[in-house]
Amino acid sequence: MKLIGMLDSPFVRRVAISLQLLELPYEHCNWSVGRDFDQIRAYSPLGRVPALVLDDGAVLTESSAVLDYVDDRVGAARALLPPTGLPRREALRLMAHAIGAAEKGRDQVYETAMRPAEKVHAPWAQRLQAQMHGALSVLEAAAALRGEAWLVGESLTQADITVACVATFLGDTVLPDLAPRYPRLGALTARCEALAPFVATRTPFFMPSRRG
Repeated sequence: MKLIGMLDSPFVRRVAISLQLLELPYEHCNWSVGRDFDQIRAYSPLGRVPALVLDDGAVLTESSAVLDYVDDRVGAARALLPPTGLPRREALRLMAHAIGAAEKGRDQVYETAMRPAEKVHAPWAQRLQAQMHGALSVLEAAAALRGEAWLVGESLTQADITVACVATFLGDTVLPDLAPRYPRLGALTARCEALAPFVATRTPFFMPSRRG
């Protein structure tokens, strides 16, 4: 398989970590949606990442679809997302908040770094921040409730992977004080980041210079 996309994206990174945890071999194509846009579009018509090229040549895009395929491939006993019931619902709930926080963080990067300063719409940027912090507050409460345990059940799940990837991305980009501001979320993220697949995929986000 081939995984397309740069690892500073939390969406690409959560797929890479999942593949490594499940011991599924893959080739990483470290392609940028900016620099390598046309090359990516040959596989992902929207030009979005991640894209996973399967052994038979089929291509899956969007991290949720990719991860669903990965879990189905390894079977319910090894899947990183709980298969049924309350654990699955709780994992999906937390993942939805994490993904939403990542999207609002990404939009802040676009708004404040990609636009000329005079084109930034402050009320919109403030709305994005409020949405991001709303989601992070939910994740902080969930991590605090679980204490030293993983977010769902007794073992690491896709909820932990996704939440940690998003928290690291936000800490690298728009929220450098994430860990002290959200200490339980910061502790969970640090615990995940110490694991080998997280270490192997750690790529700090390169903040673009503001356009002038």
